[in-house]
Amino acid sequence: MKLSNFLASTSTIAISLMASQAAYAQTAQTAAADTTSAPELEIVVVTAQKRTENLQDTPISISVLSAQALENRGVKSLVDLGDGAIPSLKVAPFFSRPGALIMNVRGIGVLSDSNQPARDQGVGVYVDGVYLGRPQGLGTALYDIESIEVLKGPQGTLFGRNTEGGAVNIVSRKPSGKFKMTALAGAGNFGSYKSELRVDLPKFANISIKLDGVITARDGWVENPLVSAEDFGGYKKRGYRVAALWEPMANLSVDYAYDNGYDATTTLYLQLTEPGTARLAAVPTVQAKRAKVAGVGVPQQESIGKTWGHRLGMDWNITDNLRLKSITSYRDLSQGQYDNGNAQSGLFLIQASGVFTGQGFARYSLAKFTQDQFSQEVQVIGETERLKYVGGVLFYEENVEDNAQAFNTAQFTDATGSAFTYLSLNYAAQRIDRASRVKTTSKGVFGQATYNPAFLGDKLHITLGGRYTQDKKEGSLFTVNGALPVVNGVSGARALNKTWDRFDPLVNVSYDLSDDIMVYVKHSSGYKSGGANSRSLFYSPFNPEAVSMEEIGAKIEFFNRRARLNLAAYTGTYEDIQLDFSAQYAQVDPVTGNLLTTLRTTTETTNAPGDGKLRGFEADLSFAATEQLTFNASYAYNKVEIPATVNPFRQSNGQLITVPIPIYQVYTPESSGSVSADYEQPFMGATIQAHLDANFSDGFYANYTDVAYDPVTRAVTVRQPKGESSMIVNGRIALTDIAVGEGVATFSLWSRNLLDEEHIFYKSRSVLGGVNAFFNEPRTIGFEVKLKM
Repeated sequence: MKLSNFLASTSTIAISLMASQAAYAQTAQTAAADTTSAPELEIVVVTAQKRTENLQDTPISISVLSAQALENRGVKSLVDLGDGAIPSLKVAPFFSRPGALIMNVRGIGVLSDSNQPARDQGVGVYVDGVYLGRPQGLGTALYDIESIEVLKGPQGTLFGRNTEGGAVNIVSRKPSGKFKMTALAGAGNFGSYKSELRVDLPKFANISIKLDGVITARDGWVENPLVSAEDFGGYKKRGYRVAALWEPMANLSVDYAYDNGYDATTTLYLQLTEPGTARLAAVPTVQAKRAKVAGVGVPQQESIGKTWGHRLGMDWNITDNLRLKSITSYRDLSQGQYDNGNAQSGLFLIQASGVFTGQGFARYSLAKFTQDQFSQEVQVIGETERLKYVGGVLFYEENVEDNAQAFNTAQFTDATGSAFTYLSLNYAAQRIDRASRVKTTSKGVFGQATYNPAFLGDKLHITLGGRYTQDKKEGSLFTVNGALPVVNGVSGARALNKTWDRFDPLVNVSYDLSDDIMVYVKHSSGYKSGGANSRSLFYSPFNPEAVSMEEIGAKIEFFNRRARLNLAAYTGTYEDIQLDFSAQYAQVDPVTGNLLTTLRTTTETTNAPGDGKLRGFEADLSFAATEQLTFNASYAYNKVEIPATVNPFRQSNGQLITVPIPIYQVYTPESSGSVSADYEQPFMGATIQAHLDANFSDGFYANYTDVAYDPVTRAVTVRQPKGESSMIVNGRIALTDIAVGEGVATFSLWSRNLLDEEHIFYKSRSVLGGVNAFFNEPRTIGFEVKLKM
């Protein structure tokens, strides 16, 4: 179906539903009396506005995955959302360190490398109200999750910094105070296995305790021919969480949680799918289809990530209409990187001699990244007869350090590139290519109020809000390209010390057309923090980028609440976009102190002049066809237009280019959708459950600039390719509620990428090297056994 037809059809449906709602409501009441067992959709509860509310009463575009939906879809960590369960959300691993994740919502979030200490993502991830400040560590295993909420569009007022695209709000299940135990074990292809244990202890002395643990692993799915090395695409994840809830009084609760996670991953395998203009080595190089075995064996070990953190919360109902909440958190992470997944992309001739002898390849990229963060948030939540309000303050501080090395691990020993030898892996002898340290301090104060005036039958809701934030970053760049930075002929560490202020307003007006239809119009804004590029020479600060957005939406329930349709359309402005460009690198001779001429380059960041434009449409439909069968469908159209921009930095030949070049948004399919069906039927004292989902994407760019340009006019001569479209199908079938002693058991079979669909999701071209690509994972299948008591 064409997009225009889809929009027209959806709009017609929505208008027809609104026009007929009054007449339908009367007949529905009569029908309800005669069909008391008629199916009805469950109420979806969200916490997007810092209070518990019905999704249909919340004038924000939100998608929610419940605990059951996560189980049905096989979501064990956030990376599993990458197949498109929520079309407006794009999740992908950083390929060199798959434990770190890229996240975009409505096409906004990540455009440049956000793994660096002084850079941030534009989509905020929160676990029980605690902001996770780094993309590193986001790929760890999830514990007992109650729901995942994806808030679409800028969330600068209630969530604050780094939410220009949206926010992902993860809600953990709290201790129940009653004894419960769940044990799970499973296995699958590629040597995968998983085990989980969840224990709720009985309440004692007004204290409830819950324990969660998980271990999961899978071998790599691309074999590394070097026997002593790890395969590509494997992982090992384990962790545990302890949660306690103290309720000394009926109106006061204090909760504490500690979590500890371990994540060992191997990099994805970058294939050379099309040759470039350069001469290729004689060893196996081009692999046009998804590889099962790498063309060349290379040294490869696991990248280890470790995370742990404390959270202390307090919730005090001072009166029936006034609450005081506090969330205090300290977190720590370390992330290593061992990336040798791009050996195939380096097997072409780069030496002027015309022979491969002595040429190195299989560049091993090593990095060490550490971070600790502290945050304190206090909220006041209250309401009167006609006013609901929330206000608060936030303090956030983090310290981040990183360093990196890169060196070749193999070398050709003949002229044709048919034979090679492995080089020494003496890490201590390798130079440090890059090193920096940054401290970030952020302070914010926010407030939001919704007024329900008496006129218009209590159907009008007017919301105003705003947040003031001050961000400060201070630190140093110690090393770039393996040496001290050199600026104006002077070498030495480069300092960063910059403060930014920001105010983000919100205006939202909603109206209840009936008990089952609400429409709204909203203006909101959000931003991504300013910072500095640790791959640069100058380490000059760049400013925050920001998104302001206007949105209209409707939330509709019909067919006696058997069907639910939520719609949103938006347009927006994308300002001060942070862009990276290549730039000339200067180096000082360590003996003479003279400035050397070099063809090496570095990367500099600038805020692009001009404004980008955003527009899009979203639709979420749920339908309870029968008591046993439910359908869900979601669609998102996201269009991001970034103005052509001039690279303002001098190139390796000393030239300054003055002609703008096209810029593409990355990790953003223009059109994507998801459909699913869930069936549940009693069977011989147990229950059969079946789930099937299909997820479509029309592909996205992995690089935001083209490959080659005319040296004079800057017209594009070689365009950057786009990733391929995809349709991924997942499924699960289970027999549950099987009586086993005093408990119940569940036996399930599952598959991700059930049809073994193959596509390139990441595609990058160079003139010399050709097309390099990452393929999606092949079909995975497995079984699980779960016992609940």
